[in-house]
This record gives sequence, C-alpha cells and structure tokens, in this order.
Amino acid sequence: MSFFSDATLARFEREAAKYPAEQRQSAVMACLSIIQQEQGHVSQAAEVALAAVLGMAPIAVHEVTTFYNMYNQQPVGRYKLNVCTNLPCQLREGQTALDHVCKRLGVEPYGSTTDGVFTVQPSECLGACADAPVMLVNDREMLSFMREERLDELLAMCAAEAATATAKSGQ
Repeated sequence: MSFFSDATLARFEREAAKYPAEQRQSAVMACLSIIQQEQGHVSQAAEVALAAVLGMAPIAVHEVTTFYNMYNQQPVGRYKLNVCTNLPCQLREGQTALDHVCKRLGVEPYGSTTDGVFTVQPSECLGACADAPVMLVNDREMLSFMREERLDELLAMCAAEAATATAKSGQ
C-alpha cells in the first residue's frame, strides 16, 4: 500500500512526465507543492515516500523542503504570515513589523496561535525591498508597506474571516 493515494500518484506522474525519464527528480518541487496542498504540510514520512516515487535519496528531498520557506514542515495556521526580515526590510522597520505581529498574536517567531488561525514566520528576501516592510500571506499574497496600522487591519480581517468560516462549518 502506498503512502499516497492513486490520485496523488497520478498528479506526481503528470509532473514527472514533463522531464526526461532520467531527470524525474526535477519534478520534486511541484510534487512537494502537491503534498502540501493535499496534506497542509510536508512531513518527513511524505519526503521519504516522495523520494521513492521519484527515485532519489530522501535527504535530497529534505534539502529542497528545508531550503524553501514555502514548504511547511509542520502544520501551520489558516493564515501563514511571512514577514521579511532581510537587511533592506530591517532598515525599513521589518523587524518592528515582525515584533508587532508576534506581540499582537501572543506568539514567538515560527509560532502558531492556540486557535490555529495564525502562524508567524520571519522570512528572507521577498523581492520587494522598495515596498518594505513587506510580508507574504499564505505563500501567495504579497503585501507592501506593512506598518502597525496596516498590520492591525490585516490581523482583524483574517481573524474575522476565520471566525466566519468556523461558524459556517459548525465547529
């Protein structure tokens, strides 16, 4: 029995088919994204199973997972907030933004709120230095000029959306 469903394995095969047979491992990033989409994070067991599917060493998969901050190695909140703390953002209040978010949510960097709504992480360069401080929400939405007032608005909006979703699901 496979660690992954037949549907997931088929998705992996579609990605691997984009490369010559001897370069199947080139699909590793796309496959890691599929795992995260389906499971919410990339566990060590998933890394090992993916390595077997792609015919590569488990450590090689782990190296990719740990190199990029877009792959979650543990469960994260509904809203993953990556605050850029690279030097250009640091010079324009990036650390202040991270500290503010952590203080408002009562978490340390890399921590999640007890209700599972937020995870806060410092991040390396997000490539928008002129817009600092910047943050990335759920690895998809880049937000610029995130000073305290805008951060507070974002946190309130996300908390309200999470509460509405929870109420709709009956939890």
